[in-house]
Amino acid sequence: MPQHAIEVSQKERFEFGANWTRFLSILSDERIDEAKASLRKMLGQDTLEGKTFLDIGSGSGLFSLAARMLGAKVHSFDYDSQSVACTQELRRRYFPDDPNWVVEERSVLDKEFIRNLGCFDIVYSWGVLHHTGSMWEALENVIPSVRPGGILFIAIYNDQDYISRRWLRLKKLYNKNPMLRLPLAIYTLIKQWGMTLLPEAIKGRPLRSWNEYKKSRGMSPWYDIVDWIGGLPFEVAKPEEIFDFYRSKGFVLQRMKTCGGGLGCNEYVFVQKMDGEQSS
Repeated sequence: MPQHAIEVSQKERFEFGANWTRFLSILSDERIDEAKASLRKMLGQDTLEGKTFLDIGSGSGLFSLAARMLGAKVHSFDYDSQSVACTQELRRRYFPDDPNWVVEERSVLDKEFIRNLGCFDIVYSWGVLHHTGSMWEALENVIPSVRPGGILFIAIYNDQDYISRRWLRLKKLYNKNPMLRLPLAIYTLIKQWGMTLLPEAIKGRPLRSWNEYKKSRGMSPWYDIVDWIGGLPFEVAKPEEIFDFYRSKGFVLQRMKTCGGGLGCNEYVFVQKMDGEQSS
């Protein structure tokens, strides 16, 4: 039995791919356009024509698709076989038999695999490395994939101290007790959205933020809620920890978007210094 399946059977890992499979049923051109727009904004580039793009933990495949549509030559991989199937399905739908989009089932913790991939202009891993079970090792492993002068775009869960520890307990409860999954997902919905949706409804603007959510990255609020409450393994980091780690490895922070000290991911866009370039 593959290691991933063993971890799922032992209730130590959430089936992200199953969640992404359901997400594909609501994927639309509008969501794809929003994913492309978010890549353009964070990368500061209108096109990825002529660029190479490595998607580490491709999940639904949406951002691999967005990068390919923007002109990049894409290499996608994921540890979860169902996530790989999702990415392959998007490739089949939009870029059948495309030699410039490779999809594999592999792990970012496999150092030899990563080393043999070579270097890329853009290495992308959004909300993935904190789910490997060895986050700092994963953060280290991605470095050889970024060419000198290339971009590393990652998103990592924010460390909320005791609040993060409480969520970890709930995530373990969710994975070990199938009967509690729907109640815990509803609890998460209330915790994450209650104080937003209720005032909007009172003001006569029901579900305004809910409907606007997909415009941030083309994602779905409900499937992101399920991803959040189920997401094991689970690790977190403070923004300064990520900044200091990559600064010590020769990267310069180009752009950062935080979740305001709350629940969610902080996003980082780093640039690998060119050979011989001095630290600032």
